[in-house]
Formats: sequence, C-alpha cells, structure tokens
Amino acid sequence: MPAPTHTRSPRPAADGVEIRLPWWAVALPAVAFAALLLMIIAPGEAQAATPGDPALGQLIERALQLLSR
Repeated sequence: MPAPTHTRSPRPAADGVEIRLPWWAVALPAVAFAALLLMIIAPGEAQAATPGDPALGQLIERALQLLSR
C-alpha cells in the first residue's frame, strides 16, 4: 500500500514565519535588565550585606569591580 504524500499549500510563504511570544517572555528579560542596570548605575545606594553572610557582599563587590573595568 503506498504512503500518502503531503502536498504543498497553494499560497507561498513569502511573509516569513510568524512568531507569537507570551507576555512574560518579553517582561522577564526587561525586568532583569532593568535590575542589573540599576545595580550598575547606583552601587553606592545599595544596601550593605548582612554580617551573617559576608560572602554575598564580597561576591557583589567583585562583580561590580569586574563590570567597572
């Protein structure tokens, strides 16, 4: 028994591919970018790390040093 063949649509795909994104696929990267931008612009206004976790403060300080070069 022969396998059925698929025929092409009569309309050519001249418009390209249509991609629809959910709202959060645009909102989450925008929020993350804004948060990182605020950390770079205003590092002096950031709250200090708590004394119980000095490693976090050192990590943030090192990241800011690397970004400022």
